[in-house]
Amino acid sequence: MKPVVLIIVGSDSDIPVMEEAARVLADFSVPYELTVASAHRSPERAAMLASSAEEDGIKVIIAAAGMAAHLAGSIAAHTVLPVIGVPINSSPLNGMDSLLSTVQMPGGVPVATMAIGKAGAKNAAVLAAQMLALSDKALRKRLHEFKLKMASEVEKKAKALKKQ
Repeated sequence: MKPVVLIIVGSDSDIPVMEEAARVLADFSVPYELTVASAHRSPERAAMLASSAEEDGIKVIIAAAGMAAHLAGSIAAHTVLPVIGVPINSSPLNGMDSLLSTVQMPGGVPVATMAIGKAGAKNAAVLAAQMLALSDKALRKRLHEFKLKMASEVEKKAKALKKQ
């Protein structure tokens, strides 16, 4: 299947965090592509990926980077597709620099910003799936099942605690 979500990481050191997004997309049977492009070290590559994504059949882009983390914003500047940013904790500032540079976008260039790290990667994939589910009933059904499974797991934990 042709990918509909493009995951771009600013460095290959970000891949272990973003494997969580890839896993979630795979669980939802959403085809994706994972690649590396840096807003600072390979800006032409990043711009080319963003500007050609729509033509390539991509519907949502997830961009993850640490430190200055301008990748998601740079990508958003070159496309009309939804961009979801995932800040990576890769600096002495524990990811706060990444979070702030991802979330503080100028008006008209939105980036949906997730939490720092693996939780953010997971939520980015879920949000991408929710966006795609607006026009995909089968995916919407899988999302409903996902939510029910989460609720069931909480109920099981609550019952186990009550037995103690």
